[in-house]
Amino acid sequence: MTEMLTRRRILTLAAVSTAAIALAAGSEAWSEDATKPADGSANATQVPDASGAKAPPSAGKVDEAKLLAPGTLKDMVMGKAEAPVTIVEYASMTCPHCAHFATTTLPTIKEKYIDTGKAKLILREFPFDPRAAAAFMLARCAPEERYYPMVEVLFKQQEQWAGAANAEEPLLQISKLAGFTQESFKACLTNQKLLDDVNAVRERGANEFGVNATPTFFINGSRYSGALSVDEMSAIIDGLL
Repeated sequence: MTEMLTRRRILTLAAVSTAAIALAAGSEAWSEDATKPADGSANATQVPDASGAKAPPSAGKVDEAKLLAPGTLKDMVMGKAEAPVTIVEYASMTCPHCAHFATTTLPTIKEKYIDTGKAKLILREFPFDPRAAAAFMLARCAPEERYYPMVEVLFKQQEQWAGAANAEEPLLQISKLAGFTQESFKACLTNQKLLDDVNAVRERGANEFGVNATPTFFINGSRYSGALSVDEMSAIIDGLL
């Protein structure tokens, strides 16, 4: 079942204060599913790429200039700025399908398209619960060059912290790998402005671009919901090159 973000839930999350990022709570959303639409549209096929794989149909298109306009947080870009294909991903750090994409699909897409200058990736925050917000905050507090490596570790070790009775200790250990101390870890998670900015990214995605499930991708402005496979994403990108 696709995990949807209702207006009520947006308001609830927007009201979360730093004191409410109690890492011993808020793990319920981790067990919820965030996958492809129930109508199966993300599994439908259209134009095949050179390998014979077929691209899923887009769920619509947004104004790409508006999509790429600066928001409250700096976009973290993986790849070359001049790459002809831009992938914007809205994800939640506690979303299992987002973790699957990050650990299973993205490494191949990075090798085929991002490292070769054909595409770039922008990951944007769309937390469904306080733990996801906390994980995004920690990634943002890391030095820029460690942002994506930390996101990768957080997704790889998602079960250890997102499903734990108390997430503080596993998140602290992950953060120490990125150079955090216990003091800087706590300072990051009590940064109200950063939390507000993370929430603002999510609200902008929901209000301006209609994001209501994770992961949601915009590839050169065209929208796709669900954790796309290597073949699906390759077919989309190849069709744009």
